[in-house]
Amino acid sequence: MTNKDKRSPTMKDVAQLAGVSQTTVSFVLNNLSEAGIPQETQQRVWAAIEQLGYRPNAMAQGLRRQRTNTLGFVTDEIATTPYAGQILEGAQDAAWENDKILLVVNTKGNPALEARALEILLDRKVDGIIYATMYHRPVNPPKTLRDIPTVLLDCFAEDRSYPSVVPDEVQGGYDATKYLLEKGHRRIGYINNWNDIPATVGRLQGYQKALADFEVAFNENLVYMELNEVESLQGYDGAMHLMQVSEPPTAFFCFNDRTAMGVYDALRKLNLSIPKDVAVMGFDNQDIIAAYLYPPLTTMQLPHYAMGEWAVRHLIDVLDGEPNSSPVQHRIECPLIERAST
Repeated sequence: MTNKDKRSPTMKDVAQLAGVSQTTVSFVLNNLSEAGIPQETQQRVWAAIEQLGYRPNAMAQGLRRQRTNTLGFVTDEIATTPYAGQILEGAQDAAWENDKILLVVNTKGNPALEARALEILLDRKVDGIIYATMYHRPVNPPKTLRDIPTVLLDCFAEDRSYPSVVPDEVQGGYDATKYLLEKGHRRIGYINNWNDIPATVGRLQGYQKALADFEVAFNENLVYMELNEVESLQGYDGAMHLMQVSEPPTAFFCFNDRTAMGVYDALRKLNLSIPKDVAVMGFDNQDIIAAYLYPPLTTMQLPHYAMGEWAVRHLIDVLDGEPNSSPVQHRIECPLIERAST
């Protein structure tokens, strides 16, 4: 028989080889314990499946269960950035572990493209949607998401009407500051972002809480928060400004790793050594920055992989169970990555 003449084995072929009915084969494939198929019969069926190389029609199985085993992943920029790619990796790994396919659409923040993408995904009968953003922020999810199980990733609905997963910004700011305090620093400069986003507020709250827990008075003169769209320049200007106060900082906590880059430049211009003279702490753990600064930067890691993984697993839980009357608002801890800058 030539390759052209070969056909894929069918359930009927499996039934004939195993000496059972096609119904019995179907029960075994779908693991229907209530059917009461004897163990010996199940073993014969599986042996026949292996011998023939039979593969069930996944689409047909999905239709019988009213599932397609596909999940939509709609994002503004994540798929095209080197910074948050681990979100996709975590989501993809969780999807594979659960025999799901992830259909990823990057909309570039274009509302028209987003609407069209959701329309196509719904037409393809995806089982659910992961709606993700590049950075932690509030969103107004499209109304079409009301018709399908949805989890928000790195964002949240202001009315908390959808389950969501975001980084714990307050905990991250707290742990970063606590780490510097435990190193003996009591004058810790904080160079914050100027955008009105949860990270700006949360990381400052964590900074203040850690100081309070160590009975160190909060000094607003050690916090720099001026408008500068270039984050490395924000760090440079902030460090130069704070190092001129009467009692300058012995350590800097920076809103993110790009801000820390600017701090490095400022301290070198002032002929100060990191960490001998001044310690520097970042946030985000952007590998292409933090690991390659000199000295390598101690920083807080945004839990991108864990957030992507959690979002898919929670969506599957929603699909498999009863809808939760109070959608889960989950926060994931930001791990500390210790390197040589502190």
